[in-house]
Amino acid sequence: MKAFLALADGRFYMGRSFGAEGEVIGEVVFNTSMTGYQEILTDPSYEGQLVAMTYPEIGNVGVNPDDVESRKPFVKGFIIREYSRIPSNWRATQPLHDYMKQHGIVGIEGIDTRSLVRHLRDHGSQEGVISTLDTDPEALLAKARSWPGLIGRDLVKEVTCREPYEWDEGSWNLEKRYRKKKRSRKSVSESQGFFVVAYDYGIKLNILRNLVQCGCRVKVVPAWTPAEEVLAENPDGVFLSNGPGDPDAVPYGKENVRNLIGKKPIFGICLGHQILGLALGGKTYKLKFGHHGGNQPVTDLTTGKVEITTQNHGFAVDAGSLKGAVEVTHLNLNDNTVEGLAHRELPIFSVQYHPESSPGPHDASYLFQRFVEMMEKQRSQR
Repeated sequence: MKAFLALADGRFYMGRSFGAEGEVIGEVVFNTSMTGYQEILTDPSYEGQLVAMTYPEIGNVGVNPDDVESRKPFVKGFIIREYSRIPSNWRATQPLHDYMKQHGIVGIEGIDTRSLVRHLRDHGSQEGVISTLDTDPEALLAKARSWPGLIGRDLVKEVTCREPYEWDEGSWNLEKRYRKKKRSRKSVSESQGFFVVAYDYGIKLNILRNLVQCGCRVKVVPAWTPAEEVLAENPDGVFLSNGPGDPDAVPYGKENVRNLIGKKPIFGICLGHQILGLALGGKTYKLKFGHHGGNQPVTDLTTGKVEITTQNHGFAVDAGSLKGAVEVTHLNLNDNTVEGLAHRELPIFSVQYHPESSPGPHDASYLFQRFVEMMEKQRSQR
C-alpha cells in the first residue's frame, strides 16, 4: 500500500506503508542511531513526534519484550529507508511490522531519507503528516500546517504514570535476564542503601534499572506530585526524569523542583535537566532540529574528558540565563549547547543527555554512581 509524508513547508514524499494503516500528525525529527529502534519507539520523550531514522535498514533484529523502555510505544509515526521483513535475532519474538500494527504506529518506508534528513538539518524540524488514507498533497499539507506544534504544549501529562509505584528491577544479565533486587527487612539506613523518589516526566525503564543497580530503593511518582508529598517520604535523593516537549509548558514541574532545592540531593536527566534549569532561574529555548541519536560528543568541563552520548531532546537550557551559584559543567561539541549543570554549593546536578543509554554507548553511566556518592555524603553530614 502507498503511504505519503508531507511537511508543513511544502515537501512531499511518496513511499510504502508498513506498520499500522491510518494518518498521524506530529513534529518530524531525525535520529542518527544505527541500532536500538525498539528502544527509540518506546521512549516517552518522542510523544508527539514522527521519527526518521538515518540508518538505511530497519527491522532486521525484530522486536522482543525485554528491550522496551516504557509501558508502550510513544512515537507517533516512523519513517525509514528500507524495512527488513525477516528478523534475524535469537531474542526476537515478532517482526517490527507486526509490533507497530499492534500498537497503531503508522510507518512509511521506501523514501529518500537522506534527502529528508538534509532538509530537516538545513531548515529545522517541522510539523508533518504520514498518511495511507489521503493521497491529495494539498490536503495533507493543510493538515500538517494546522497542527499546533510542541511549543507551549504539556506532553508530560500524556506519558507520566497515574499512581506511584516501586521499582526493583536491576540491569540485564545474559543468563538471568533482568535481575530483581532482593528486598531487605532492614531499614534503608541499616541496609546502607539509599531511597530515591523519581519524578516520572516520561521516565525510561533503564534509568530505574541503573538506580537499582547502584543499590537504591526507588519509588516513582507522577509528574504533578507536590514537593511536600515527596519530602514526607524522607528520601535520600530526588531524581528528575527525561520526558517530551517544552519544559516551559510544565509549570508544576518547575514549582515542585524549586521547593525541593536545598532540601534533598537532586539529579536530573534531559527534560528533568531543563526543568531544574528553570527552577534555578534559567531559561530554555527550542533547538533548530534537536539532538536525537547515540553519537553526540560531550565534553566535561570539570575534567576535560569527552564522552560519546545518547541524546533525545528538542529544547536546551540557555547558558546566558544562568546566574549566581549555578555553573555549566558539560557542553555539546557539535554546537556548544549546554549539556550539564551543577550547583556550586548544594548537592544538585543534571545532564541533558542520557547516561542510561538504551540504546547507545555507556560512557556516562558513572553519573548514577556520582548521585549515590552525593547522597552518601549528605547522609554522613546529618
